[in-house]
Amino acid sequence: MTATVSRLGAGFDEAPLTLVRRRWPVGLPLLLLVAFVGLPWLGNDYWLNAILIPFLVLSLAGLGLNVLTGYTGQTSVGAAGFMAVGAFATYGLLLRVPGLPLPLALIGGGLIAGLVGLLFGIPSSRIKGFYLMVTTLAAQFFLEWVFAKFPWFYNHASSGTISAPRLELFSHSLASPVGRYLLTLSCVVLLTWVAVNLVRSQVGRNWMAIRDMDTAASVIGIPVERYKRLAFAVSSFYLGIAGALWAFAYLGTSSAGSFDINRSFQILFIIIIGGMGSIAGNFIGAAFISLTPILLSHAGQWLFGGNVDAGQLQNLQKILFGCLIIWFLIKEPEGLVRLLGDLRERIRVWPLRF
Repeated sequence: MTATVSRLGAGFDEAPLTLVRRRWPVGLPLLLLVAFVGLPWLGNDYWLNAILIPFLVLSLAGLGLNVLTGYTGQTSVGAAGFMAVGAFATYGLLLRVPGLPLPLALIGGGLIAGLVGLLFGIPSSRIKGFYLMVTTLAAQFFLEWVFAKFPWFYNHASSGTISAPRLELFSHSLASPVGRYLLTLSCVVLLTWVAVNLVRSQVGRNWMAIRDMDTAASVIGIPVERYKRLAFAVSSFYLGIAGALWAFAYLGTSSAGSFDINRSFQILFIIIIGGMGSIAGNFIGAAFISLTPILLSHAGQWLFGGNVDAGQLQNLQKILFGCLIIWFLIKEPEGLVRLLGDLRERIRVWPLRF
């Protein structure tokens, strides 16, 4: 099949059905060195707990949803429900399987979330678009109801919440902010590497063919139904691990309400703003979603001398996000990653053309 013209991107992007393997960014080793060594050494507890850990978890959740929506073209608004499955499944495994290592518990929680996603992905073989979105919305509300209704999932706790078990790896405690940050960072780096290779493989090319035109993909021999269900399973696996990290590495304790519909929309906004069908776009979108409220808060304090109400700032944030979503959907559906890619190309040829 003839390779299509590649789209501009940042870092890891792949064009639909392209067969050309790109090199890793030159600055990636330096970036990893800073992330693993520099930030734990220089960052304080506030930066690690309140900014870096949620940024990494939201990036991983966006990556999971992007596999389904950005690369396969299957609309979903139930991402938080599958995050809840991963969180409660990981909690149950650590609680009920004595001596189970933390990495295996995370993988087990992700696999259980993947199986649940595979189950809810069955209708994707018959419906798509708005009707599939409604199906995933029903999955979101159903899963949220299940984890709030049945006390077995939260070990019959009177508060209805699950608390983070002892986080340790090879007898080393990960309870400190640095330990939880390194745990989250290691999971995100590993799963991002897997996702990069996955979308560049035959599986990823089949997903993108289905996204571009599922009828044509079926004509050329791609088993469309199987790959749609596979996308649901892989997406839910990533979301499940993200949910476990959100509950244990970030919040410390959570309930079914921690993974409500607002969280699903937040993850959807990440991939829309960052760029659908882009690996790097997940991190750009998560950074935007994580840092914008902080910037708005500091700007409000600076402009109004601390007299601005926090609720008004939240409303301003919602208005800003809503306007950006509309703008990106109309003017730049490939998100910030495309804008940054265009800017990079303009700077590269400056001053010949700008």
